[in-house]
Amino acid sequence: MKRFLSEYRLFLREFVWNYHTTGAILPSGRRLACALARYVGKGEGPKRILEVGPGTGPVTRRIIERMGPEDRLDLVELNDAFVARLKERLKNEPLFAAVADRVRVFHCPVEDLPRKEKYDLMISGLPLNNFQPHEVQRILNAMGALLAPGGTLSFFEYIAIRRVKAVISRRAGRERLRGISRVLESLLGEGEIRRDWVWINVPPAWVHHVRMGRVAEGERPALPPVRAETEPGG
Repeated sequence: MKRFLSEYRLFLREFVWNYHTTGAILPSGRRLACALARYVGKGEGPKRILEVGPGTGPVTRRIIERMGPEDRLDLVELNDAFVARLKERLKNEPLFAAVADRVRVFHCPVEDLPRKEKYDLMISGLPLNNFQPHEVQRILNAMGALLAPGGTLSFFEYIAIRRVKAVISRRAGRERLRGISRVLESLLGEGEIRRDWVWINVPPAWVHHVRMGRVAEGERPALPPVRAETEPGG
């Protein structure tokens, strides 16, 4: 309970200070974390796993619990405070410390990761609905380039969040949300293999699991062009 309260305070502080990239007022709940880690530990042979935007590590914990003995995990996180917390957990928390020699922490945007790295599984906690459409497209392009052929991307969004935001947003905000929908619909329409509904979460969410096709070196997934918005979103 003490650790949970500490993580809650840290997450709330970063939500207030860095809403654009934090996007949630609470760390991911247990059921959401389990859904995101659904494909970890499945299949033959060692797997390379990338978690994008792990925050304080609630999903990371589920990934570690399910990892095979030869699986390797990379974490890429932009937030300074979250990076420090992740490194602290890898050093001091028994579950995390037990796999610390197979875990790397990258303090940068996912777009800056070396493209030579290829991952079998990718799990994202990024708040895509907080970004501009062209930013979402750029992030997904980077993820697609990092996935090995046939790799799986799992990410979540809060149920109906874009519809709710669209009702209360101004015109620029509605345009931004429609642009995000177009980008995500293209990705999901071509490759979604499963959708998990997580009602017991704050707020309720669904998890998309996308099987990406072969991505050759330097290529990007085929996503529709989206113009950059010049007005602030709502």
